[in-house]
Amino acid sequence: MGALMLDITLLGLGIIGATAFLGIAVNGIGNKLFSREKKDEFLSKARSYQDTWRNVGGTPK
Repeated sequence: MGALMLDITLLGLGIIGATAFLGIAVNGIGNKLFSREKKDEFLSKARSYQDTWRNVGGTPK
């Protein structure tokens, strides 16, 4: 009975691990292949918002 539980546990961990790894791998490959001109879309939008913020605190250098 203990061997069966060990087998089921190892199988479950293997499936979960493979799913997690493949999700990250496929996401990375998809971003490289299909994101051509939109690579920095979110970063540039965040930077454009932050450029208008005032600097607060500390002493100017």
